[in-house]
Amino acid sequence: MFKKADRKAKRERRHLRVRKKVFGTPERPRLSVYRSEKNIYAQIIDDINAVTLAAASSVEKDFSAKGGNKEGAKLVGELVAKKALDKGINEVVFDRGGYIYHGRVQQLAEAAREAGLKF
Repeated sequence: MFKKADRKAKRERRHLRVRKKVFGTPERPRLSVYRSEKNIYAQIIDDINAVTLAAASSVEKDFSAKGGNKEGAKLVGELVAKKALDKGINEVVFDRGGYIYHGRVQQLAEAAREAGLKF
C-alpha cells in the first residue's frame, strides 16, 4: 500500500531547509510569507532579537480585496513594504516559506519590490 505524503509536512521540511540559510538581522530582516487557502500573510522579522518589525495580511480590517487570489497578494505586498519603509527598513531577505516562487507568493514579492523594498 502506498502512503500519500502529507503536503503540509513536505512544505515544512522545505521551509526548514531554506531557513538554514535565510536569516534576518536588524540591518537586513527577513520577509516571511505564509499562505493559507483563503488568506496570505507577510511579516518582516529580526531573527537575532526574535521580533516582528512589520506585518500585513489579508485578514486585516482595512483590507478590501480577497486574500486567496493574486490581486490580494499584491495588495499585501504593497502594504507590508509601506509599513517597512515607514520604519526605515529598505533591504530584506526574502523567505518564501517552502512555497514555490509562483502565483500569490510571486505577486507579493514583486509588489513589495515595486513599493520600494530591496531583495
